[in-house]
Amino acid sequence: MPKSRRSKVTTLSKTPVRSTKASKQALVNEIRAQVDKYDHAWMFSVGDMRNEGLKEVRAQWRGTGRFFFGKGKVMAKALGLTPETEYQEGLSDIAKRLRGQIGLFFTSHPVDETLEWFESWSKKEYARMGARATQEITLPEGPILTPYSETVMGDPFPHSMEPQLRALGLSTSLVRGVPSLNNPHLLCRQGEKLSSEKCRILKLLGVQMAEFRIVLGSRWTKEVGFVAGKELDVDSDAEEQVGMDQD
Repeated sequence: MPKSRRSKVTTLSKTPVRSTKASKQALVNEIRAQVDKYDHAWMFSVGDMRNEGLKEVRAQWRGTGRFFFGKGKVMAKALGLTPETEYQEGLSDIAKRLRGQIGLFFTSHPVDETLEWFESWSKKEYARMGARATQEITLPEGPILTPYSETVMGDPFPHSMEPQLRALGLSTSLVRGVPSLNNPHLLCRQGEKLSSEKCRILKLLGVQMAEFRIVLGSRWTKEVGFVAGKELDVDSDAEEQVGMDQD
């Protein structure tokens, strides 16, 4: 009688385990390779982290720059925390400032042009809970339309969305198969702190009230060393995220 596959025993001790030490050393080596390759190492902050926004910026700088975000202690070790251990002179001044939501951007692009590009670039995003409303929105009585606009008619939600809209706090009912408001509804006032329910409704309506932007701070430049720049907001309690990009 053949053995039952259900009775097969898997030895977990034989499962390969990724070496954390090896991955950290690989990141150290990669960062030092960028120091050798590029002229400038910029510090940057993103505030409210958005993966899609960072991916878009990485794509636009692919071939002319590299971004590293998260794993601040490993990045600091790669640069060197003291004058005695720094990989190149002046890098320790960058390393000791890598706290919280601060990343590294390597490029040889001219300084003035780099600053101008980041100051002019931004990406609209959907607000998250706790963000401030940038405008007042009142939804009229009748069919709920998306995307929301005061001047252009949108499309009605499908009938299957009515229970979800009601669960989010809207007084709705189905009118001829279309989710509709029974009364005008003040969704948010300008400057109001948004709840998770209101953020969800705004997303369903296609209203973006947040903005993803990268802010450059101090930098290290070859043959110059540390150059002080804009003070960056540091959220030291934030969890560290993905350590490096994959170009």
